[in-house]
Amino acid sequence: MLQEKYYQAFAAFACCNMVLAAVAAALCAYISPAAAGSGIPEVKAYLNGVDAPSILAPSTLFVKIFGSVFGVAAGFVVGKEGPMVHTGACIASLFGQGGSRKYHLTWKCLRYFKNDRDRRDLITCGAAAGVAAAFRAPVGGVLFALEEAASWWRSALLWRTFFTTAVVAVLLRGFIEFCKGGKCGLFGEGGLIMFDVSSAKVAYSSTDLLAVISVGAIGGILGSLYNFLVDKVLRTYSIINKRGPSCKILLVVTISLLTSCCSYGLPWLSPCIPCPHRLEDHCPTIGRSGNYKNFQCPPKHYNGLASLFFSTNDDAIRNLLSSSSDGEFHLSTLFGFFVAVYCLGIVTYGIAVPSGLFIPVILAGSSYGRLVGTLLGSHCELDAGLFSLLGAASFLGGTMRTTVSLCVILLELTNNLLMLPLMMLVLLISKSVADCFNKGVYDQIVKMKGLPYMEAHSEPYMRHLVASDVLSGPLVSFSGVEKVGNILHALRTRAHNGFPVIDEPPFSNAAELCGLVLRSHLLVLLKEKKFTKPRVLIGSADIMNRLKAHDFGKAGLGKGVRLEDLDIEEEEMEMYMDLHPITNTSPYTVVETMSLAKAAIFFRELGLRHLLVVPKTPGKPPVVGILTRHDFMAEHILGLYSYFNPHE
Repeated sequence: MLQEKYYQAFAAFACCNMVLAAVAAALCAYISPAAAGSGIPEVKAYLNGVDAPSILAPSTLFVKIFGSVFGVAAGFVVGKEGPMVHTGACIASLFGQGGSRKYHLTWKCLRYFKNDRDRRDLITCGAAAGVAAAFRAPVGGVLFALEEAASWWRSALLWRTFFTTAVVAVLLRGFIEFCKGGKCGLFGEGGLIMFDVSSAKVAYSSTDLLAVISVGAIGGILGSLYNFLVDKVLRTYSIINKRGPSCKILLVVTISLLTSCCSYGLPWLSPCIPCPHRLEDHCPTIGRSGNYKNFQCPPKHYNGLASLFFSTNDDAIRNLLSSSSDGEFHLSTLFGFFVAVYCLGIVTYGIAVPSGLFIPVILAGSSYGRLVGTLLGSHCELDAGLFSLLGAASFLGGTMRTTVSLCVILLELTNNLLMLPLMMLVLLISKSVADCFNKGVYDQIVKMKGLPYMEAHSEPYMRHLVASDVLSGPLVSFSGVEKVGNILHALRTRAHNGFPVIDEPPFSNAAELCGLVLRSHLLVLLKEKKFTKPRVLIGSADIMNRLKAHDFGKAGLGKGVRLEDLDIEEEEMEMYMDLHPITNTSPYTVVETMSLAKAAIFFRELGLRHLLVVPKTPGKPPVVGILTRHDFMAEHILGLYSYFNPHE
């Protein structure tokens, strides 16, 4: 650029970006496809009870960290904040399963956390730590985990997440102090307050309130449009990504080239602006980061669009929120940057690189808010920098549909408590307007990926059905002492993870429900070959002499006993196995005539995987069926009863 070799400069710029993008895509495509995207929808689904494959695996953690580094470095309009939430959840999961046997990292002291509830709590703390580290907002991290991520919350979890984020804040402060003077590159830029606007004068009149309300309403409309377009792009990319890793990498490289063309090409349309007088910063900026980029302009001039595109995302947001840079950006510059970031954020999300939505949305919202503030000019008492902050809040509310956590995160980011009333107003308006059109972006992604997420409320049409109306059959059950061959046949032909155990004579006077046995527990017992030739009870003492409680704990990825691992001889197929020692004798049950709406609330609030349905009248089999998460899904119910209107 300094030698006016503009084509060679673009070639070098685009090639560097494409190489970095290809590395990030290769990591995702070949090592861990689950690491693509922000990861927040997957963490949200896990905390709702959906254990999707590989979403918290050690390989996903590795790709999430390094893929995010390469993706951000490649110049994509993506953020590291969403991936950091997923990273925190992966680290918590690694601790929760006692490490990884596959990679020879195990800790016996962590077996305490191998039950579902403790692991879920750990992952909630990990998600909160990710938000706290990304935004340097410890309280915002706690509230984000409460409002957006967790499906079950209790007072003990509140102080645990608060303690976790407090540790994050202390460690961050220590690292920032250590890295003063640029010893760690750009880390810690801005200190603990990333975008400090506390020096701005906050004064507004009733006329300003009308402008603020308009910013919130328009932000809600643009946010809902953003969600709609992201959903369409994701569905298109899913078709391309299904064709294999090479197509994923090709798509990423194509989007990288498009981003490079926009970042390098659009500044040529921006006019050169004379450097302002009495400026503390260098103008034009010397070095890699700063407000005033010279680009192709003559000496003592800067290019507004280049100053935004060729800064780090954090610096671009800092420039847009700054109150001391009035007049730095022309209207055409702000409009061009807004359109470019808005569109690039949409087409970039969904490619095979770890990518967050927070930064693209804040960039688009802050440029939109500053554009409005610049247009209003002297007609409003609020300056353009504060309008930029309100624009960012309106976009965040319009896309993510959270209010309290976003409000606190933005306050911790900007250190301006005087903006609290206006920020609350904007977030509420933008969320309310956007809710008229579609759901939040994370809810849309959860639905698009087919994850069976259960909402806190039941659907209206469930009131017209009872529990037995949606049962899937046929029911597979075991006797209290069952033949090994029958158990193996059921495990091979059925994908169920839970089976009712029914006691029959001579072990009881009549057929009666004993409890529920899990597939994973059956596999552990089959591997130990605790069989008997006669059909007799052997009791739990004999089994527990060889097996410990942690042997039946939830296994991590790839650590559990698989059906293929069993080596059962032909004569052993005719032997018997006592299931009583591994049977949950107090399973949750509902009567077959219970309202499906009540059953759905019961199922979700208790965090169940299986809900046994028992008959109302005697004389029937002890168990009518089992309700699982899929039986409450709209697709299943409306497939059985197509005459129901899902919106009524």
